[in-house]
Amino acid sequence: SWLAQLSHWGLGACLADDMGLGKTLQALAVILLRAPQGPTLVVAPLSVAGNWAEEAGRFAPTIQVKFFGQGDRQEMLDGLGPFNLLICSYGLLQVEGERLAKVEWQVVVLDEAQAIKNRQTKRAKSAMALQARFRLITTGTPLENHLGELWALFNFINPGLLGSHQRFADTFAIPIERDKDRERLRQLQRLIHPFILRRMKNDVLQELPAKTEITLRVEMSPEEAALYEAQRQSALARLADDDGVQEGRQLKILAEIMKLRRLCCNPALVLPEAAIAGSKLKVFSDILTEILENRHKALVFSQFIDHLAILRGLLDEKKISYQYLDGSTAAGQRRERIAAFQAGVGDVFLISLKAGGAGLNLTAADYVIHMDPWWNPAVENQAVARAHRIGQDKSVFVYRFISVDTVEEKIMKLQEKKKLLASEFVGNNNPLSLISEEQLMGILE
Repeated sequence: SWLAQLSHWGLGACLADDMGLGKTLQALAVILLRAPQGPTLVVAPLSVAGNWAEEAGRFAPTIQVKFFGQGDRQEMLDGLGPFNLLICSYGLLQVEGERLAKVEWQVVVLDEAQAIKNRQTKRAKSAMALQARFRLITTGTPLENHLGELWALFNFINPGLLGSHQRFADTFAIPIERDKDRERLRQLQRLIHPFILRRMKNDVLQELPAKTEITLRVEMSPEEAALYEAQRQSALARLADDDGVQEGRQLKILAEIMKLRRLCCNPALVLPEAAIAGSKLKVFSDILTEILENRHKALVFSQFIDHLAILRGLLDEKKISYQYLDGSTAAGQRRERIAAFQAGVGDVFLISLKAGGAGLNLTAADYVIHMDPWWNPAVENQAVARAHRIGQDKSVFVYRFISVDTVEEKIMKLQEKKKLLASEFVGNNNPLSLISEEQLMGILE
């Protein structure tokens, strides 16, 4: 009803419901309202394009779905009419923006719309040029880092509502982020409130099973701890040698932190010749054995593909059946592996965090394991929502592996400090704002 009302008034909408509450289905409902008047454009990450087609086929069979990019593109655009829905990737939006901008769309949907959060990118500019009677963005994370991202999204759905970017920065972003101005915060909340809807699972699905989150603090072995400390001291020494050279310094600090984060996952990722066993791997093996013995299934996430390779080796050694997905997995294989896992083929699904954070329905699993923490916990929450969503009938348990007395613990603490901004606007997002050099050095020291 909310989407239909805004559509009737010709105003744009931001559907920011928590992950797993059916944003695609809700978008299809409002698309159907306008489908008799003309075509719809859905811009989505390539990884979820197939999901749009499947959902449309199941819930809106009167809509004819076409994938942009196949065959003669101009001929496809010229032939569009009522009840046609064109699915386009963000990559093609950048390439074919001029052609797409010439079509008079009834509805334009930007799925996972955080993709246009940077207003200066060609992608965001191409999105702004699109013509539509109704503009809808769907995203579980409308605010990841700073208020400038919110401006970019609202500039697409309702251009001019928040003024120019500079005026928005002077009026709202700087007073709120820098000066903690509560009155400006309330003014901005009132301004965007009619156009953004965010509901959490507990608000909508009283019957959704419980979710239990457990942080597993893994003690390093003496050999691991010694190697870690040696690497940390070396990192500080290298940065001290560069002290005073500001060019690229933040990137150098991040690179040193990255090495330590990888070492926390498994020493073999940094020094394979050291032949030091990884404590996380041992704990993972023990917990997974217990999970499988009790006839449960697990999703296992890591941001490092070579870390997933080590986990695969363990599963192969133990003859545990599994599915695997990372950013290099072709779209067709991706759909096949998801369908196979949902059908019972595989007890474990190994997934790279960025490749598996959206567009997956994996309710066959009731355990989620995060092998390493990510800067932005909203991304981790999206991954958890692959299992804790509509259709799940079992309680879901989430394990987060954290190496004790390492950068991982400090990253977790930094996450906690960065929760407030997004929660003021869109519920329980957990953004990691832009990190200062001092904060980065604090993680290392």
